Amino acid sequence: VQLQASGGGLVQPGDSLRLSCAASGRAFTNYAMGWFRQAPGKEREFVATVSWTGASTYYPDSVKGRFTISRDNARNTVYLQMNSLKPEDTAVYYCAAASSWNRGRDLESTYEYWGQGTQVTVSS
Repeated sequence: VQLQASGGGLVQPGDSLRLSCAASGRAFTNYAMGWFRQAPGKEREFVATVSWTGASTYYPDSVKGRFTISRDNARNTVYLQMNSLKPEDTAVYYCAAASSWNRGRDLESTYEYWGQGTQVTVSS
């Protein structure tokens, strides 16, 4: 499956931003979808994941209550709504697809396909 992330940009602290990730090539509903991010000089970290039907979501404490992941299976698209953005949210954001969560839904190694990344910068 091919993934194309978009929607990044430069925003101020406290602002909101919505990222999108369009999938093509294989049945979108075969995959759980996730978002990761990588800040300069840091390792890539897990941000959110959503199950195949969209019924289940999971977040780390760092974004819980501020970020919301959702998917539209009719449009083959997954979204990441980011509210109350902070400077520490600055990173390149990647979407990813996993056919199974068996190895851990928050692990990079669980996700088989990756998009190219979109830059999010939070700065005043």
